[in-house]
Amino acid sequence: MYSVDEKGRVSLPAKLRKYVSPEANDTFVVTRGFEKCLFVYPLDEWNKLEANLRGLSSYNSQHRLFLRAILELAQDSQLDAQARITIPPELREYAGIQNEVRIIGTLDKIELWNPNIYEEYKKNQSESYESIAASVMK
Repeated sequence: MYSVDEKGRVSLPAKLRKYVSPEANDTFVVTRGFEKCLFVYPLDEWNKLEANLRGLSSYNSQHRLFLRAILELAQDSQLDAQARITIPPELREYAGIQNEVRIIGTLDKIELWNPNIYEEYKKNQSESYESIAASVMK
């Protein structure tokens, strides 16, 4: 668990920061994720995602809805001198993040979770880790 201060700042673990490319320039984009978590993209990874988003059709209602959902609350956040990013209040509210946060590295991005919501999410999974692995890693 990691602490969130009164200004919504959280320190990113060094073990995750070391994988962030220099092209990100210590800049991250924080946005709404899935299952009530937040996605934190290093800027270079966000730019790749943005290129994919540009390929969506504004004539497709699902595409429009998704674009609005992911971009509506997206905010840039620069690492400060203590290696912290700021989570905007609207995003903290969306994810139910208050004083503590669980931080999970997921290859191209970082997920931020309210620890209780994450535990509930894991508890409600009907499949085991092993059966999911067998299905996904064919």
